[in-house]
Amino acid sequence: MKLIMVFGGVIGFGIGMTFSWAQGSSWPAVLWRSAMAALVSGILLRWWGRLWLKCLQESYLERQAALKKQAASNPSNPSTK
Repeated sequence: MKLIMVFGGVIGFGIGMTFSWAQGSSWPAVLWRSAMAALVSGILLRWWGRLWLKCLQESYLERQAALKKQAASNPSNPSTK
């Protein structure tokens, strides 16, 4: 999860720096805006990463439950032994 947040921060810093520089802002303003963009994008990517992992886990559990149900309904299947 830390890696995802750091990745989001790097992306946000780059985007903030690029847009601030394109507007012709002074360097202190560029760094300030880039830092805020890094914070916001890091938090957003952490939230999205948690949501993504939660959905993957739920999907995995549902698939396992479906396989167990299928194996229980078909006892002659040699792959369940």
